[in-house]
Amino acid sequence: MRRLVLLAPMLLMACGTSRVPRPEGRAETPGEWSCVPYARARSGIALRGDAWQWWEAASGRYARGRAPRAGSVLVLMRTSRLPQGHVAVVSRVVSRREIRVDHANWGSGRGKGREARDQPVLDMSPGNDWSVVRVWYPRLGDYGASTWPAYGFIHPMAA
Repeated sequence: MRRLVLLAPMLLMACGTSRVPRPEGRAETPGEWSCVPYARARSGIALRGDAWQWWEAASGRYARGRAPRAGSVLVLMRTSRLPQGHVAVVSRVVSRREIRVDHANWGSGRGKGREARDQPVLDMSPGNDWSVVRVWYPRLGDYGASTWPAYGFIHPMAA
């Protein structure tokens, strides 16, 4: 029981971290991802650390920018509601203000740790620079009311 009590907070904060608790001997599968190893596997971008740390970690190693491209990684900043930040792989660019992403662990309840593909993300920034976004919540079938600050996109090519 004590082990479960200690493990519960770690499970709740697994979104942006590369440190995902799993039962011993059990491999990580797409149904059990946190966003960091998922984005690393899907994009080929070999960065470590919590999701919010990817932006600085990419400096000098990968191209970064404010314009989305298929295959790039969108990096959300950490906030009080998103303490490890979040990363998602751009699956396609729909328009100047909409992209689709593949990501993991964007949800709560049964959605926690799950993979979600081709999910809409809207640019809500006044200057159309992707600095503020709204992310689709599959469980709600809507974007919800929250906006999230974003660093930008890490592109899977060397800087």
